[in-house]
Amino acid sequence: MQLKFGVDLITFYHPGFWGTADGAEFQKRALEDPRKFWERTAESVAQSGVTGLELTFSPGDWETALATFGSGSGFSNFLESYGLEAISGFFSGFEYSANLLDAGSQQKVIELATRYAAFLAACGGPILVAGMPMRQRGTPDAPVFVDFDYVKAVSDLINRVGAATAGEGVRLALHPEVGSVFCARRDIDLFLALTDPSYVDFCPDTAHILLGGVSPVDVLQDHHERVVIAHWKDAVGRWPNDDLSNEARFELEANYFKRVGTGSVDWHGWIRTLDDVRFSGWTILELDDAENPVEQVTEARRFVENLAAVTL
Repeated sequence: MQLKFGVDLITFYHPGFWGTADGAEFQKRALEDPRKFWERTAESVAQSGVTGLELTFSPGDWETALATFGSGSGFSNFLESYGLEAISGFFSGFEYSANLLDAGSQQKVIELATRYAAFLAACGGPILVAGMPMRQRGTPDAPVFVDFDYVKAVSDLINRVGAATAGEGVRLALHPEVGSVFCARRDIDLFLALTDPSYVDFCPDTAHILLGGVSPVDVLQDHHERVVIAHWKDAVGRWPNDDLSNEARFELEANYFKRVGTGSVDWHGWIRTLDDVRFSGWTILELDDAENPVEQVTEARRFVENLAAVTL
């Protein structure tokens, strides 16, 4: 297996890395001078020894890149000057839409995904990684179930989004966000069964799957034919799945997520399985808001390289 390393840009969002007091000040400064943000980010990614990047939330998002560089090709040219390429983008349209079963909301999701995919295609990125809706509990008198009817309806929308992005030359890959309707083993199996593999792929995330109480290796072995890209991140523990965990999940995740090689993921089994199934996609290293991102990504990359050398 030939390792191709990329990184999700959220890894570079820690306020301390930018010398700001908090995330709000970081966002404000980055959007006031987006070119400066992109230049330092690209330089840092290149320093870590990886060559690909995944666009994510603002300010490292596709719309900010488009506004800064004028076009997908302009952004691609900028990245090439640092020896980098855009390989994917994270799409939150499913996750943050108020009601995915509403026809108007569905059309907005399809339109946004299509525009995003067109930008990715213009800068050479072949994959749109999609987060999934967060699980809602409802109330004791009106519980909310992720049942067959719900999964079928959302899967129909996912299929249509996948068909729309495929029209732009970009594959749609589902991401198992912890706390979402696509994280528990039963949910992963059900959504992948009801989405069309001709249009919808899978982006397993080792940390999110582990926190959902499942072995990432087991999931990979059963669904490897759908995997076109993978997020590599470590974790410890089990997601609480209580009424507050989704509301405060970004703060909570810091207690669970770890750099690759410092948590509970079976990396030997993960690498062996990827090699067994002849995986040829990108290894996306990730650690949300790493205080020392260049060092953290470099250490993660070296860990994977060293482990692959003795495992394969």
